[in-house]
Amino acid sequence: MNKKTLDDIFDDDEFGLLNVKQKSSNIKTEEDRLIDAFEEINIFIDKNDREPSTSSMSEYGLFAKLRNFKENEKDKKILKPFDRHNLLGHVEIEEITLDDILNDDDLGLLKADDELDIFRYKHTPRNDSRAKTDFTAKRKPLDEKEFHKYEIMFQKVHQDIKEEKRTLKDMGTYEDDLKEGTFYIISGVLLYLESMDLEKTTWVQKSGNRERIEGRTRTIFENGTYSNMLFRSLGKQIHKDGKMITNIEDKGKENLFTNANFVKEEDRQTGWIYVLKSKSKNPDISNINDLYKIGFSSTSVDERIKNAKNEATYLFADVKKIATYQIYNRNADKLESLIHRFFAETCLNVDLFDDKGQRITPREWFVIPFEVIEEAIELILNETIVNYVYDAINKKIKFIN
Repeated sequence: MNKKTLDDIFDDDEFGLLNVKQKSSNIKTEEDRLIDAFEEINIFIDKNDREPSTSSMSEYGLFAKLRNFKENEKDKKILKPFDRHNLLGHVEIEEITLDDILNDDDLGLLKADDELDIFRYKHTPRNDSRAKTDFTAKRKPLDEKEFHKYEIMFQKVHQDIKEEKRTLKDMGTYEDDLKEGTFYIISGVLLYLESMDLEKTTWVQKSGNRERIEGRTRTIFENGTYSNMLFRSLGKQIHKDGKMITNIEDKGKENLFTNANFVKEEDRQTGWIYVLKSKSKNPDISNINDLYKIGFSSTSVDERIKNAKNEATYLFADVKKIATYQIYNRNADKLESLIHRFFAETCLNVDLFDDKGQRITPREWFVIPFEVIEEAIELILNETIVNYVYDAINKKIKFIN
């Protein structure tokens, strides 16, 4: 009688007992996300008949990803079955046999000797042999539910880069360009700097003591992980192999709807949104920090505010223009109302009296940092404002589910 092999046993399945249907799952593993990222490159080559390059800012992310894949042997082995354009070249993939599995017993679990005593700790280092290292930040996975809100943000940023609403640029100093709520790229991987816990420290040097900012960040990566890496370490990595991603609109531009260079003849200007600061000498007004008026005008802003000191809406005082934005093809009046509702909690609550003694309560003044006003306007323009609320206590805009 011939001895049966393992294949004979598996093939002798008259009743289909070994035909197990693989369970499907909507949860993406890190390997799934790696394959999805590689497929983006495949699709680009399908459409353009070439590899992504550095000649276009919108292609930089794909170019950096492909370079990273080519340099990572572990990733190449995972991605080679999906490499229909032979981007990765020849990759040695070892075939694992049953003997390999049975012989792979590094922990000696299949050995039957005294060394298997469960009360003997062979693989746990003793206290005296542990390395005394400082706290090191490592990326940790987010669960699928928690990562979902960030995944939507990352997809939107990729789309913005593709449509050239955002661009990639070199980062300047850490203090100036590492900001909460900003996106960056490191080695082709998109990341979101969600928050920072920083403080100024004294740095002792022979040439004299210097102050610098230190602390940790909470950084979310598009591969579904997060890290609390050091503020300065994050900056160094971006400087070394990364880019900063601009916001939807360059804050130096005054055109709220679109870059002025792209305004066409058929585009219609619908008004101005302006931000003003009061020159009032009334201590109830002048002693309030971050007090701004956000308003709308269908005429020029200079014309609108020329009689400010005689109008209650301007607190019966002259005003200083902080920013003006030309609006094209949009209802600027509704845009102004949306901003007012978003910051309603910070609306100035003060009573003024005109020369006839009548009480007046202005409603277009808000106690809020100017950079937050700019951020809110950008969120309105890219139509994501519904996903955010203003945290008046911490004075920042927060993402919500």
